[in-house]
Amino acid sequence: MKFKAPKGTNDILPARSGLWQQVEHTIRETAALYGYGEIRTPAFESVELFKRSVGEETDIVNKEMYTFSDRAGRVMALRPEGTAPVVRAYLQHRIGSVASETRLFYLGPMFRYERPQKGRYRQFNQFGVEFLGSEFPEADVEVISLICTIYDRLGLSDTHLKLNSVGCPKCRPAYHDSLAAHLNEIAARLCADCASRAVKNPLRVFDCKNSGCREMLNDAPRIIEALCSGCSTHYHDVKSLLDTLAIPFIEDAGLVRGLDYYTRTAFEIIHGDLGAQDAVGGGGRYDGLVQEFGGPVVPAVGYAGGMERLIILLSQKIAEFAKDTRAACYIATASPDDWAMVLPVAHALRQAGIETITDNRRRSMKSQMKTAGKLGVRAVVILGLEECETGTCILRNMISKSQQTVRLEDLHRLVRTVMEDLA
Repeated sequence: MKFKAPKGTNDILPARSGLWQQVEHTIRETAALYGYGEIRTPAFESVELFKRSVGEETDIVNKEMYTFSDRAGRVMALRPEGTAPVVRAYLQHRIGSVASETRLFYLGPMFRYERPQKGRYRQFNQFGVEFLGSEFPEADVEVISLICTIYDRLGLSDTHLKLNSVGCPKCRPAYHDSLAAHLNEIAARLCADCASRAVKNPLRVFDCKNSGCREMLNDAPRIIEALCSGCSTHYHDVKSLLDTLAIPFIEDAGLVRGLDYYTRTAFEIIHGDLGAQDAVGGGGRYDGLVQEFGGPVVPAVGYAGGMERLIILLSQKIAEFAKDTRAACYIATASPDDWAMVLPVAHALRQAGIETITDNRRRSMKSQMKTAGKLGVRAVVILGLEECETGTCILRNMISKSQQTVRLEDLHRLVRTVMEDLA
């Protein structure tokens, strides 16, 4: 029997993991610039956590969660998204008692039973940021600015920000009724999912990817026209602050987030190279979620972005990055009898911070040099009995094909010189 990775999952092999590390480093470094600290939550939580936060009528809860019962009979779920666990941890550990404003970010795998497609897996990786403790539009714009800075620092200059407001519990009910009335008139022409959503949660119809449904929604009432004065002012101020920072945006009246906890600001980052499923990630304000979990009123705003989609967009840089991070040095021996000399030299190079690979099968010099070529190393150190007796070795530049005899005590400095010449 041949085993394969489960459908909808993805192995990240060494040739590609370097790019993942670079992206993760950029996220961590940029988040730190904005004062965000990293939080790591469990990969599974009580299923009720997500039902309470994400919403009973969402596709995530109804169709996509991986659930299981543990030995004590508790029903658990692999986390399908990151915000609910962060809010649970915020309350459990009383993080808000330390400071009135809390800035957090996370990286990690999420799980949803979806139809696999480009950039979308059943186990996928997300990064996210959460700002808890401010109801003001400056917090929304800080999160958006942080996200845009991450993408800019990764070299993604062609991303676009889509923006909308989804109102609040004060103004949304009236819009809910007007939208439901409109959907009732076209119910017979909607897809089965939208027909169900129209009854249970009308806003969710805007999540539909069916082209026919989306076309019919062009004439639907616009939530932006139903905002209360507070939501309208907040939305205006968010746009004004984005203009102040020269962050361009596109207003999209049909933009709603796929989770029930969002209020007021909703936004997405899109990129045309991803095709029809063009969202790199999205976020918005969720002022009622902490209270929904039994805590005090704590306004909040956050964002979650897909890592796999980032890797797709950055794929043109993979070859360049792999070249920059290939092993610096390979140690070869002229004879199997010289093996005892390899480990001390390799150890000294590694202690000096130089990536070093050795042959552990005591093969011929020809085989060792062939392997060094396949690995793409920059330099090869050749050890022989005669050289070691004199405290020397041969250092071969694998690009210029030149070589020289050098003293072992000077080796790490000269290997670095080769690295600099090839940078």
